Amino acid sequence: MRAGVVVAAQPGVEDLAVRAEELGLHSFWVNDTPMVHGDPFVALSLCAKATSRIRLGIGVTSPALRSAPAAASGLASLNALAPGRIICGVGTGNTARRTLGMRPTTAARLENFTAALQDLCAGRSTEYREGDRVRGIRFLHAGAHVNTADPIEFVVAALLGPKAAAVAGRRGTGLISFGLLDPTAWHALHDTRRHAAQGAPCDPDSRADSYVVTSLHLLDEGEDPHGDAARDVTGHLVLSLLAFTADTAADTPAFAEQLGPEEREAVRRLLDRRGTTSTAPDRHTKLYPNYLGRIAPQDRDLVLPSLMNTLALVGTRDDLLARITTLEQAGVDELLVQPVIDPPTEMAQLAKLLI
Repeated sequence: MRAGVVVAAQPGVEDLAVRAEELGLHSFWVNDTPMVHGDPFVALSLCAKATSRIRLGIGVTSPALRSAPAAASGLASLNALAPGRIICGVGTGNTARRTLGMRPTTAARLENFTAALQDLCAGRSTEYREGDRVRGIRFLHAGAHVNTADPIEFVVAALLGPKAAAVAGRRGTGLISFGLLDPTAWHALHDTRRHAAQGAPCDPDSRADSYVVTSLHLLDEGEDPHGDAARDVTGHLVLSLLAFTADTAADTPAFAEQLGPEEREAVRRLLDRRGTTSTAPDRHTKLYPNYLGRIAPQDRDLVLPSLMNTLALVGTRDDLLARITTLEQAGVDELLVQPVIDPPTEMAQLAKLLI
């Protein structure tokens, strides 16, 4: 299986991209969460100039964040800096919208946005709408301005629901998912994608790779798989799930109902600890600070073993390789690790394991 890394946009991100390329990693991704992290287009511009081989991804942008012309301009500009190395993840904006206190957009809007980006980034015209006004648009200058000749890879963000996977099928894109390490769930996503691709206008044989974002901790001999070190490496994923569950409990109760009693109790403790409730209109300002960043030591008790095992890869070398092989057999093409404790060391560990 291929290996890549996902980081937050911040000064110095290009140094991590250079190191990832030196280690032989396949891709380097930056989050697009405007109120939490820096701008991914700025960050990847620096990475594009500092590297020559590694693929550069935005994971993920959304029509709820950017208009299609603005996003396409950013992508095609990156493609001019790093021809043929750009990957664009698109989604409904679950995290990026929730951190604004808003709900994500619809699958229909996601599909229209994806289609527009595909057209514009390939140099084709597309339909652009504002209210009742509809116009055909396309890049009016190419060449040195933007690159529409080299292909940009698109992937649609999907978790467990079929709607996003169906969008991927109809648009001929790949899939990216966060913390989805269940092979059965991946089989279901791929079945939905293949079914939706039948009769779709896009080429069903176009590049459609699958990516999973997780964290990875290789245990030392005799190390506790649920000790402080493992909790620190995986805690950002677990707390992101708890925060999301706490935030969506009022409008999406079915999500919280899938959790067991211990996990629901952890959600309650997180709300108490952050001084908010699941219905407070400003809860996003309490739940999402430092989102996907290194957790505080006092929050280690919230990093439950059950959620660590669900969202992250923790184990011996043989344990990890066995789980990764199972994911590969389920159709996952690339493992994307999100390091927060010591990114250079964690990237080296990933490269040693898979390259």
